[in-house]
Formats: sequence, C-alpha cells, structure tokens
Amino acid sequence: MGNSPAVRGAVVDELLSASPDAAVLAVSIQNRDAKYPVVQRLLSGVDPTLRETASLAATGDPVVILRQALLSIRHAARCPHIVLALPEDLDVLPFVVELWGAPVGSSSLADHFAPGPVVVGIDPASSLAEMSCIHRAVRLWKGPEHGDPLTIAEAAARQVEAADILIVSSTSDGSDGPRTAGVASLTRHLNTRALQMPFARAGTPGTQSRPALVCRLPPGAVDERRARLDPVTVPSAHRGVENGVRTVLWRTRRPVHAGRLADALADVMSGVVRSRGHLWLSSRPDAVVTWHSAGAHLELREAGGWLEAEDDRAWEAAPPQRRALASWFWHDYYGERRNEIAFTGVDLDERRIQAVLDAVLLTDEELAQGREFWASVPDPLLGGTDPT
Repeated sequence: MGNSPAVRGAVVDELLSASPDAAVLAVSIQNRDAKYPVVQRLLSGVDPTLRETASLAATGDPVVILRQALLSIRHAARCPHIVLALPEDLDVLPFVVELWGAPVGSSSLADHFAPGPVVVGIDPASSLAEMSCIHRAVRLWKGPEHGDPLTIAEAAARQVEAADILIVSSTSDGSDGPRTAGVASLTRHLNTRALQMPFARAGTPGTQSRPALVCRLPPGAVDERRARLDPVTVPSAHRGVENGVRTVLWRTRRPVHAGRLADALADVMSGVVRSRGHLWLSSRPDAVVTWHSAGAHLELREAGGWLEAEDDRAWEAAPPQRRALASWFWHDYYGERRNEIAFTGVDLDERRIQAVLDAVLLTDEELAQGREFWASVPDPLLGGTDPT
C-alpha cells in the first residue's frame, strides 16, 4: 500500500526489484449505493499465462473476490511471489486478517501461500496533510463491509500502524530532508515493530536485493495480526526522542473519573499527534473503553467487556495474547482492568502528562466507596451512566 497512488506504484517497483518474477494483482474498490462494491483487478507478470490479462471486474464481497483470485493465480501460474497492491480505502489490518481467515470451500489461502509482509510507502508531504485532516470522514473497507466513519488522520495512522515494512520517500536532491526525517521519526514511534527503509536510489549498489521485502513471515504472524485487533493490548511505546518526537506511555490500575478526565482533555492532548489505548472508566466498570486520537480528534468507544475469572466462554474466545496479558496483569479484585494509553507527539512533557492523568483517577476515598459509587459518577464523555 501507499498513502498516494504514486507511492503505491513505487512500492510495487521495489517489490518487483526484489522478486522480478513475481505476479502483481492490483486492486481497486469502487463503492456503489448497493451493499457490495465493484472490485476491479488487474493482473500482470512475466509468467506467460499472465501476459495480456484483461482487467477483471466483479461485484461482491471484496474479501471473497480476492481470495478466489489469489487461489486461481496459484493454480494457473508459476511465480515465487504474488504482490497484492491494495487501494487506500482499506483498513488494511482487519482486511488482511479477514482475507487470510475463513476458507473458500474446502481450501484456504494458508493451504497454498505463506504470508508476506505488509509494505506501506509513505510520502512525507501527503502524510503531514493527512495527519492534520480531521474535518472530513472516510469509510474504509475492513472485510466484507464498510467500517464506521473515520477521520482522514485516523485512517492515515492506521495504515502506518498496520505495516511490517515502512518505506519513506524523499526528493532526489534531499531538499526535503528535515520534513522526511521528522515524518520518519513519527512513523517509527507509531509503529515500533516495522522495519523502516528509504526507497532505493537508481544505481545505488545493493538496492536491487532486499530480501526483507519478500520474506516469509514467521509462524504465528497471522495470529499476531489478529491479536492486534483486540481492544486490550499493550500500546507500543518507542523509547527516546527523535527530531522532537516522543511517546509517553501511561499505565495505571485504578478507575478513571470521567468528569475529571473530560476537564483535563485539553491539557492532556496538547501537542499530541496520535494516541491509542484503553480505559477503565469508573462509570462503566465492566466495559473496555478504547481510546483513539489522530490529529485533534479523539474517539472513545465501548469495545466489549473485561475478562472475568468465572467466564470460561470469554476466555476461550479471547486471543492467546489477550489471555497471556490478562494472566500477567491479573489482580484478585480488579481482574485485568487497567488503563494503558500511548501518546505520541512533538515536544511532549512526560511528567506533565503523567501528572495530569494521575489526577483524574478515583481518590482513595472514592475508591473505598465501591462499585455502586463508581458507576454513579456522571459521565460527560460517553453520555451518562447508562452502559447501553
């Protein structure tokens, strides 16, 4: 993927440089008023069976159409890799998880393919514009249907965070050096797992062989991607400061007073470009409340419940990583309940953010009054005390 058509094309060129015999399946999704969109596919490659392949269009579930297309390519052509060039209007992490999920008939992608990395190209100028855009909403495909509306900034952040490899572009003369360096630092903080590299320069020795771009992901990689979609995770926190970019991780084991948090938001979010995590709100003691901000837009949303010791069905349904985290952080009275949010921005004051957030927690006196009191605390953030 890429955050512009030109950058996406450059990513495909990088992949073909690493694997010249790969097939490329380029995809676009054209939405209609009807339930399903038109999925356009263009297949190309050096294999004779792929040459002069016409553009194919089908109306239906994008995941089902692409699964069938990939399996057809696997049976018809001989190529070491397939590059799946995806459009920008996808929430790529849940889409890829869904694509790799349920089988087509008696066969699944896992029977025929080893998963490769999600490679995302970043144009710094486009990235800065996107991360500041909160006044226009988009609806991204996350599987068989559209997800909820997102700001442009949230969509851009999710694309960066889904990547296994990030390739940051720059001008050939290096005139955009400070901007490129700043965006590269920001993306490193947003995605601590990803390998980051520049686009190859023509004629530069060694740039034609980049095995990481077409590597086979380790066993369990698909499960790890699925686990990242769970609302209770440990937010990534890049250590250190790069070009002024810092990430602050706030973690506590005490309920948050929703009213005091609402009053403190302007102070907390000053200078924050991106934040992610989950809350334990006193007014909703049984609900996981997810926290996502990008640019100046913050979204809080209920996302299921906390695991309870006696709820065997919920434990069985949770990903292994969630169960492991719950066991690690388990408290005999609170269970897995906790607050964890990572804040990334420029020139953030870690001590100030920690102090402001610590001040919104229930006091010892409030905590001693028990769950009935906690639930009665007015909640201006999610609308009263009614958990529905």
